[in-house]
Amino acid sequence: MSQPIVVAALYKFVTLEDYVELREPLLKAMLDNGVKGTLLLANEGINGTVSATREGIDALLAWLRADPRLVDVDHKESYCDEQPFYRTKVKLKKEIVTLGVPGVDPNKAVGTYVEPKDWNALISDPEVLLIDTRNDYEVAIGTFKGAVDPKTETFREFPDYIKANFDPSKHKKVAMFCTGGIRCEKASSYMLGEGFEAVYHLKGGVLKYFEEVPQEESLWDGDCFVFDNRVTVRHDLSEGEYDQCHACRHPVDAKDRESEHYSPGVSCPHCWDTLSEKTRRSAMDRQKQIELAKARNQPHPIGYNYKAEA
Repeated sequence: MSQPIVVAALYKFVTLEDYVELREPLLKAMLDNGVKGTLLLANEGINGTVSATREGIDALLAWLRADPRLVDVDHKESYCDEQPFYRTKVKLKKEIVTLGVPGVDPNKAVGTYVEPKDWNALISDPEVLLIDTRNDYEVAIGTFKGAVDPKTETFREFPDYIKANFDPSKHKKVAMFCTGGIRCEKASSYMLGEGFEAVYHLKGGVLKYFEEVPQEESLWDGDCFVFDNRVTVRHDLSEGEYDQCHACRHPVDAKDRESEHYSPGVSCPHCWDTLSEKTRRSAMDRQKQIELAKARNQPHPIGYNYKAEA
């Protein structure tokens, strides 16, 4: 029986003034150890999700931690039977998670970390405002009971949402969460800068909560969206039953797949009426490539994303 693939979500906010020069050595370390997935590098740190054998992930983590700045890089692990990524990439970015507000620096100011074992007690406090910082399609899959959904399409919309809906003088205790913890680092730093005094966030995010909190004690409702080909994971970190539309990247469930508007790789009920004819033809061509590659047992082409055209 083959060993399961280890999927590691990792990040670290730390000043990397030489991040451009780090790209090629990091890419080589990934390739040398059979690691697939994407890592983002920016002046503010590193972020991404990768997968490989146990030995491959351990070798990459050892390479990263050989740099004193990354010795305590945060990472969460889960497992799957098949490789969930098709390519190996290292990308250079302005931000490792894009909030779009200059000056927000989790290295200078960040909210209070809450360990997964203490999270249930915090969010059960009626005086605590619980905010899900993830995007709308992620929240639709699952969230903590009682959490506020900002209905944002991108993280860039989060600051405007906060300004329009919440007041530091009225909302004295705020708790936030995201998939792996990184978005909340920036969100909590931003909110402290806006005058919110007691700002808490789930350390390690939902994935660490799944790791450490027994399922029978869970306050989570649904699956958790993940940024790889598994699409979602359950509380026990097993792969969920969602697929993903290659056109719009939205998760699709069994009901969506029964819809007349669902065409694998081309459209789904979430995007069928927004696709241009050009985009639809491109998606159909890409789907043919995917099916041919599968039939020939060749590397899988990346799913088409019409939003990239915008």
